[in-house]
Amino acid sequence: MADKSTDPAAIWQNMVGEMEKGFNSFASQALASPEFSKLVNQVGGASAGAQKQFGELMEKYLVSMNLPSRAQMLSMAERLQSIEGQLNEVKALLYELHNSSGMPPDRSVAPRPPRTKQPPSARGEQK
Repeated sequence: MADKSTDPAAIWQNMVGEMEKGFNSFASQALASPEFSKLVNQVGGASAGAQKQFGELMEKYLVSMNLPSRAQMLSMAERLQSIEGQLNEVKALLYELHNSSGMPPDRSVAPRPPRTKQPPSARGEQK
């Protein structure tokens, strides 16, 4: 087995460990300072402002391209879900009504209305 003083893996592990200790102490000092906290707040505020402006710009772009925005798509999806729910309720009520009426299964389809337009042969026309 190689000696720890000449083993490259042991030297590497030692170097990485020392670097971690140095970084941890630097980060602890930076996080404790009020200047760092103020800087983080400023960066966060700027990022939020930029994101809001980008969203507004994208909304205007989509309107100019005659495309729906994310908010409009979400609104349409919510309305569609509401309509689907109402249709399911109507189907359930119709199913209950059908089952309670006692109609035989073969009469479940409504008869077609009488035909009012005569075929061409009955009118004396030729094809």
